[in-house]
Order: sequence, then structure tokens, then C-alpha cells
Amino acid sequence: MKKSNILLLPALLILAMAGSAEAESISSPSGNFRLETGVDETGTPFYSLDYKGRKLVDKSTLGLVADEAAFDKGFVIAATDTVSVDRSWEPVWGEYSSIRDHFKELALHLESAPGTERPLKMTVRFRLFDDGLGFRYELPLQDNANYLTLRGENTRFELGPEDATLFCIPGDYDTDEYLFSETSFDKLGEAMASYRGRHTESQAVDCLSVQTPLLVKTAAPVYVNIHEAALDGYPAMLLDADAGARSFSAHLVPDRLGVRGYLQLPFNTPWRTIIASDDARDILASQLVLNLNEPCKIEDTSWIKPMKFVGVWWEMFTGRQKTWAYSDDYRAKPGVTDYSSLPSNGRHPANTANVMKYIDFAATHGIDGVLVEGWNEGWEDWASFRKNRQFLYDRPYPDFDIDSLTSYAASKGVKMIMHHETAANAADYERQLERAFSYMKEKGYDAVKTGYVGAIIPRSEHHTSQWMVDHARHVIERAAAHKIMVDSHEAPRPTGLCRTWPNWLAQESARGGEFESMGGNPPSHTCLLPFTRLKGGPMDYTPGLFETDLSYYGEGKTDKAGTTLARQLALYLTMPSPMQMACDLPENYERFADAFRFIEDVPVDWSDTRYLEAEPGRYITVARRDKASRDWYVGAITDENGRRAEIDLSFLPAGEKYTATIYEDAPDADYRTNPQAYRIRTATVDSRTKLRQPLAAGGGVAMRLQPK
Repeated sequence: MKKSNILLLPALLILAMAGSAEAESISSPSGNFRLETGVDETGTPFYSLDYKGRKLVDKSTLGLVADEAAFDKGFVIAATDTVSVDRSWEPVWGEYSSIRDHFKELALHLESAPGTERPLKMTVRFRLFDDGLGFRYELPLQDNANYLTLRGENTRFELGPEDATLFCIPGDYDTDEYLFSETSFDKLGEAMASYRGRHTESQAVDCLSVQTPLLVKTAAPVYVNIHEAALDGYPAMLLDADAGARSFSAHLVPDRLGVRGYLQLPFNTPWRTIIASDDARDILASQLVLNLNEPCKIEDTSWIKPMKFVGVWWEMFTGRQKTWAYSDDYRAKPGVTDYSSLPSNGRHPANTANVMKYIDFAATHGIDGVLVEGWNEGWEDWASFRKNRQFLYDRPYPDFDIDSLTSYAASKGVKMIMHHETAANAADYERQLERAFSYMKEKGYDAVKTGYVGAIIPRSEHHTSQWMVDHARHVIERAAAHKIMVDSHEAPRPTGLCRTWPNWLAQESARGGEFESMGGNPPSHTCLLPFTRLKGGPMDYTPGLFETDLSYYGEGKTDKAGTTLARQLALYLTMPSPMQMACDLPENYERFADAFRFIEDVPVDWSDTRYLEAEPGRYITVARRDKASRDWYVGAITDENGRRAEIDLSFLPAGEKYTATIYEDAPDADYRTNPQAYRIRTATVDSRTKLRQPLAAGGGVAMRLQPK
């Protein structure tokens, strides 16, 4: 890691007068943001935030409440510290080779008013960047209460009297695999109520509760993303809406007893984050969430390698009577422990011969790895395996010869990626974790995809409760100790911890590409995810779908994906991730070999990124420079409406010519009627070039720019 350059201004210590309402303020380095904070006449902490001279967040309360103590009122300001910091750091992977961390900080040190029977202490630390605000609560050791049963936060976000456009999904404790609603405060209840019953895991959908990251577009307009950073040892935050007041309040995910968290002091909460700009492109470019996370804790990161992969996965989702399970006879023999005594059902694609075909395809096309799902014992009736079966992470099925496949893949220069589905039995996974990771390393695997489909057992926790947040971090830490990279699915949504643990390459934690086989995702969905879900970290969206008509696979399927083929190529740019899947079947890539060339070529790690156009839910155009060469890549996508992308190539070095290979929608392409219509052309471009690129309805364009 590169050493940071830090500029520290002298600390300012201000002693407060007890019992009076007081306020302090700081401005961001550019002066666009101004924060005011203090305590009111009741001793309740508050803050407000201005943007370019206009109120962005009105006076909003702060605080925590626990059974043992209330950290939300009765305070006076004991002191304030201010500091200015300007430094940079080098991520192991990501959108940029260097990230600037430039902010002004104000620490508001609070103490109970004199004469309080059980005095308390708390610091609220604010960091004000040029792209927004982060703040957290810091609880030092107390004289009275150092073990807290947390009941909630008094954190509010008062957005003011004007209505706004909200891009949100419901406040479900157990899943975030929803399409986003585009609604308003006035219609939020109606929009959220429409989600009830849509998902089997929707155990806690509140009609006026939404998940973070939440995107708000004010009337001005100003774009506002509300989320959190460095979620660790604490429950995830949802937001409860007060439609009349046009405001949100923090809602912490509880355990089944209703407790939000169990804290041992000293303790720092996650950061609450507000990213804001009057230019939508700035929301996409913001690195605020990463900057609020701790630096990398892995001393040697040389083993962490971004990658592309294919996998035995899509053929199960699309049918063809394929199954994750090896045998159908387990029902007749529920006590069997020797799978070799059971006949194969003949529909299990995670078998040696089939996996070898994927390895051959990956080797031929320069794809780094092969993921295999359904390789290990326990998949029979896996959603109910608590009764009959246990997933075992060191027991391959009889038709999966792990040793010969490991050797074969190595001979072809291909890495194998293991899959650990837990069916949400996180406690059992922890029990097997060391054995599972040791087995991976013994067999030559250094990457794993984890899964938590179902209700968390046996503790009956929620997917985003404190216990599961702790579990996710524990898995990442143990994986790092074994030099294993992780792609987690159905895990707590990301909050930038990939900076601290860069072996956490990707997460699902949103409605991904798998839903193209289950009714489809509308084109607007991937025009919105980068403004919301991806602000916490990369997503394993699984792009690369070439056969978009599910009737191709037979079995009565009629669903169609919400995309053109060219758009699927563009997603590798607009949905950045250091671990990218090419999700479709090898046979479909061979049918469109010239288009697949872009997936072969496109990097997954970048030295620079320029967002050229953006409007949430409508369109995104981005340019990225390859970290390993001088090549640039451009991707543009649009929603259900066709448009012309305005692609200004002024980011190219002046005076240099580039050859642009352009993978675009054909003139008659349309995601509903002609999704596979594309063409490939070349052009000579330079920094003066401004392309007016047609995009079909639900379409996109992908470009590779190579120096001549």
C-alpha cells in the first residue's frame, strides 16, 4: 500500500457552557457543503447540511438508545476538535489506481449535563468531503454502562418540505433482491405495499421502510445517496419514512427478540453517509464510502487476483431438466451417508466430463476461472436439508472427480472456483469453515462463492442482523488467513469493507442477472443499480447473457430478458467488479463468437474512470482505462427507451490516434423484438472525437479504444 500524505491543521478545542443550546460548523474543502452541529435546549445532538448555499438536510436529531442508557439527550458540548486531512491511497483493485481522501473533520465531544445521576459520554465524529458527509457515534468507556442492549438510533435525515423522487426497495430484513420503485414521499406507502408477498423471504417488509443505499432526487435537482460505511459489529440500517415531514429515520435490523445489537464499549458505530451533487455523474464517481473504511488489513495482497470466470450455473437456472442434486433416490433412503450407493439422476451437470468442457472453453478463450455449483454432498432437497441432509464442503459427489479436475484445470492454466451453499445455516458453516478452507487450499482452489438462501438457522437470525454481519466478517477474515478470495451471495449488503478486506472481491446483495430466467429485469434496473447498490461495493451481477429468449431452452419457458446482446457487453463497464462472470452457456458464446471477443478482451481492474453521462434509471455512459495497458474501454446503456449517447473522447491523450472497435446495437435492434441484432465496426478516433452513438430500446454499446 502507498503511504498517505496527510496535512493536519492545528486542533481547535472549544469548551462549552453547560445547559445552553450550542452549535459548531465546518465547510467542505471546496466550500460546497456546510455542516452545522451541536445540542439543542434539551441536550439533544443535531446536525444540518447545506449544499451550495441551499439547505439539503434540515436540522436533524442524533443519538443512540439502549436498555441500560440513553445517548440521545441531556448532553452538553464538552469540547470540539477540528482537523483537515488530504491524503491518497492505492486500492488493491477497483475503478481507480489512486483515490484521494480529502475532508474536514469535526468531532463533537458530548457529556451529560452537570448533576446527572448517571453521566454518559459520547463523541459524534463528522467528516465533510467535497462529495458529501459521513458521521458516526463513538462510545468510550463509561463509568456506569459498558454493556449495552441496543434498541435503536435517533438518527434522522430531514430532507425538507419539497417533495422528491425516491428510488428505493422495501425495508426487508432478509433480502434485497427487488426491483426498485421510482416514487415520491406521497406515494411511498402505496409503492412499498405493492411488494408484499412477492418474495418468499419477505418476512419484514414495512410499507414505510426502505433499504439503503437510497437515492433521492430533489426538486432542485440535487441527487442524494444515503447509505452507511464500515458496517462491522452492528446491525444494518434501514430507513423509516415520514412522508408528511419528508424525512427518514434510522431503523436498525433486529434479532428475533427485537434487540438491535449487543455492544461492549468502547465501540464505534458504522458511518452514516450522505453523498450529494447536482450532477448525477458525481454520485457514480464518489469514493466517499470507501474512504470512510479502514485501510487494508492484509499485509501481502499479491495473491488477490481480479478475474473473469464461466461456470456450471446457468444451465440449472434455465432448466433443461438439470439439477444441483446428484441423485433422486435419497428420499427412499433418508439415512444414507454413502452417496456412491445411490444412482445418479443423469441430470446433474456438476460432473467431471461436463466441467472439463467448461475448462476447455475457458482455456481456449482466455477466461481465468471456472465456477461449479452443485459439486458437493447435501443438495438433495437442500431447502429442507435441516431435516435430511447437511452440506459438506469437503465431500464431492461421486460423479465429481475433484483431483482429476484440479489437475486438468491446472494443465490448461485455468483456476477452479469453489461454491459453498449454506442454505442459510450460517452456524453450521462456521463450524465447518476451517476444514472447508483447508480442503480448498489442498485441492488448489483460492476463490469461493458463498450462498445463504433461506431463513438463517439455527439461531433464527435475519440476513442483515448484527449476528450475520459478524458472521460475514468472520468468513472474510478466515478466508484472508487462508489466502482465499470471496464472492458472497445473500449476504449483508456491502458498505465498503472491500477496502479493508480486498479479498472480498464481490457480492450479490441485490436483484442480479439470475432473474433474467425468472421473468426478466427491466432495462432501467441496471441503469439504477450503480447509483444505489454499487455505492457500497462491487456486485456479482453475472452479465454476459447472449441467449435472451428463454424459449430457446424449451420446457415451456416464455420469459425474455430485458436486454439486447450489445447491452450485455456494456454491463462489464457500467457494472464494474473485479470478479466478473460470463454467465451464458459456452454454446451460446460460440454462436456469437465475434461478440464474445469483447468479453475475452475487457479487463476487470482499472487505473482511471470517467463518467460521461448519467441519469438514474435512464442511462449511464462511462469510460475506463485498463490498469495493465494504455487501452480505454467505453460502455453505455439505456432504459426501455432508445436514445443517442453523447460520447466525448476528450479524456484521450491529446495528439494520439486510437482504433475504436465498437460493438453496437444494429439499427433494427430492440430488447423486446430483436435483442440479438448487433454489429461490430471500427473507427479512428482521438481526443477531439465526439460520438453520437445510437442505443436501441433496452440496448447499449461497448467499445475498446487501442492506441494506433
